[in-house]
Amino acid sequence: MHELGIVFYIIRDVKKAAQENGVPHVDAVVMNIGEVSTVVPEYLTDCWRWAADKEDVLRGAELRCEIIQAITRCNACGNEYSTVEHGKKCPQCGSEDTFLVQGNEVEIKQIEFN
Repeated sequence: MHELGIVFYIIRDVKKAAQENGVPHVDAVVMNIGEVSTVVPEYLTDCWRWAADKEDVLRGAELRCEIIQAITRCNACGNEYSTVEHGKKCPQCGSEDTFLVQGNEVEIKQIEFN
């Protein structure tokens, strides 16, 4: 389960941002998680609860995950399509000369505090 390692990086970055901005307590952290990022949001939130409650600035803070749809673009015809539904092969022209446009993200979108 690599989600615990990811949580430690999120905590590090959120604590740094809170300190730099004089924020005594974070209420929530919103993450963008790509649907092909290999991160399981439920595992991430479980790990978050365990690890965040060990930090005063994050105790009780919520972790919310927003899923970013995976989109692939075909170099042959320019079509953009759902990666999960069609994989690497373009459903329009059949080419495999494609690349992932979005959907592999694991990033902090927002830090909320009062």
